[in-house]
Amino acid sequence: MRARSAFLGALALLAAVIPCAAQAPARPAAAPAAVSPEQARLLKSTEAFIRHFFGWGADIKVTLGPLEPAASPDFYTVPIQVTLGEQTQTGEVFVSKDGKTLLRGEMYDMSADPFADNRAKIHIEGNPSWGPANARVTLVEYSDFECPHCRELHEELKTVEARYPQLRIVYKDFPLATIHPWAQTAALGGRCAFDQSPAAFWTVHDAIFDNQDVLSAENVWDKLVDFATQAGLNVDTFKACLSSPDAAKAVDANRAEGLALAVTSTPTVYINGRPLVGGDVETLDRIIDFELAAKN
Repeated sequence: MRARSAFLGALALLAAVIPCAAQAPARPAAAPAAVSPEQARLLKSTEAFIRHFFGWGADIKVTLGPLEPAASPDFYTVPIQVTLGEQTQTGEVFVSKDGKTLLRGEMYDMSADPFADNRAKIHIEGNPSWGPANARVTLVEYSDFECPHCRELHEELKTVEARYPQLRIVYKDFPLATIHPWAQTAALGGRCAFDQSPAAFWTVHDAIFDNQDVLSAENVWDKLVDFATQAGLNVDTFKACLSSPDAAKAVDANRAEGLALAVTSTPTVYINGRPLVGGDVETLDRIIDFELAAKN
């Protein structure tokens, strides 16, 4: 119990950075980078402060760094990985270069568009989409077919589509394979449907979510073939695609893109680059209205 309480302290530190609905596996730790003696001292003092602040003993492994630039030139961004037994959590804090101040949360350069970097990382073309290609507002959804929160968003987006026909919605795969055993296969099925017919993707997409409760790792392949048949796809081509490296490559590319954006849970939505974890429909409406009213 004592160790578990300590790890919950780790979650408290990182919750400001990672508000998860269904948490993804931690990203691999960055390769060690050369640091100056001054930076090494800063990392050591930061770890000492964090351990003292949260009361973390030697049973909790804390890995900090490498130091990265922050929005303020007076601070470093310090990635943190906290491990207790087989449980690992990641996040980041900001530490002043003089070693006197530690900040939690997020830091932004107020002279720049805070969402421009997100938009630059998101690749729209070659992915399933609904709505006008020249839409002023684009909603990009990183989703997992096995995630119950994603199914809830799926239902909510039906009403959003009806209210905002001028909106473009783009679907991106982000299967949480370590906690959802059939999510990767379902993502391949969606991709294979899209490759044959972009319109048929949405039929298969809806069928997967509508049947989420009856799908399993044992039956997902056969169910996907049934959904493809009902969507009018060539079944032999669909089956071949499910095992193809190209389909897996496309799914992996979307997942890698999500990780580059620091996506850690599903669903995560970006509206013109603005992140929204969980996809609350009232918040979706508010942000879409804001973006539609904004000047170009």
